[in-house]
Amino acid sequence: MSFLRFLTSHPGETTPAPSAMDQETEAVRRIVSRLATLPPEQARLLAGMAYVLARAAYADLSISDGETQAMEDELVGSGLDVAQAVLVVEMAKLQELTAGGTSDYLVTREFREHTSMEQRLTVLRACFRVASADDSISGTESATLDEIASELDLSREDYTPIRAEFADKISARLGFGTGRE
Repeated sequence: MSFLRFLTSHPGETTPAPSAMDQETEAVRRIVSRLATLPPEQARLLAGMAYVLARAAYADLSISDGETQAMEDELVGSGLDVAQAVLVVEMAKLQELTAGGTSDYLVTREFREHTSMEQRLTVLRACFRVASADDSISGTESATLDEIASELDLSREDYTPIRAEFADKISARLGFGTGRE
């Protein structure tokens, strides 16, 4: 089961046994079972959010303890209890580490299709908080944040105020790159 399929599945839905290529998605199944007590739309939203946050955290090819804590804090602020947030973050990190590049665009696009503009802006702001957890946003992280904004279908006008909130953390001044000029 891919993370994208997880985002669109429903509780109680059966899935085929994992193939060798799907081994890494066991983490997603654990997220599903842990979040089974939540309404399906809320679980989908939180899982998608966790994945996008993990993508922002892993932009520099490592996820620090500070970034992990920032992701957990964002999910607790979005309605999960601490234990659920820790589990969801760990599973999203594992998914990003094992299959990130191949799923990033698809999961972010799926998240976009199931969220409001306000929710997408909230997630982008959370991505900036995660990326700046070490008090700096590198050029690589900045470029990934630009990609996420573009894939969330945010215009430059939508994106600029959020980016400005973190201007003092951005170590490499890059163009906006959203392609929505």
